[in-house]
Amino acid sequence: MSKKLFVGNLSFQTTEGEITQAFSDFGPVESVSIITDRDTGRSKGFAFVQMAEGADVDKAMSALNGSEVGGRKLTVNEARPMEKRNSFGGSDRRNRY
Repeated sequence: MSKKLFVGNLSFQTTEGEITQAFSDFGPVESVSIITDRDTGRSKGFAFVQMAEGADVDKAMSALNGSEVGGRKLTVNEARPMEKRNSFGGSDRRNRY
């Protein structure tokens, strides 16, 4: 089983390789996904890191939360499940009037 971590406050120039390198000190990194804007392709300043579950994940969160990567202090915590969104792609149109 693996654990997904949220990594926020990333520099827009931070690469998946840099994130992988920072987290691999604490255990095997299964994947890194920097979230990008679908229109511009630019980073949104956060990513998700998938690591094998275990004590190393907790150590990574503790050690890297507040640490500096690319000149910015990271926010690292366990990722929460994605909230279900309506299919309208924005506000709930039924409550407009």
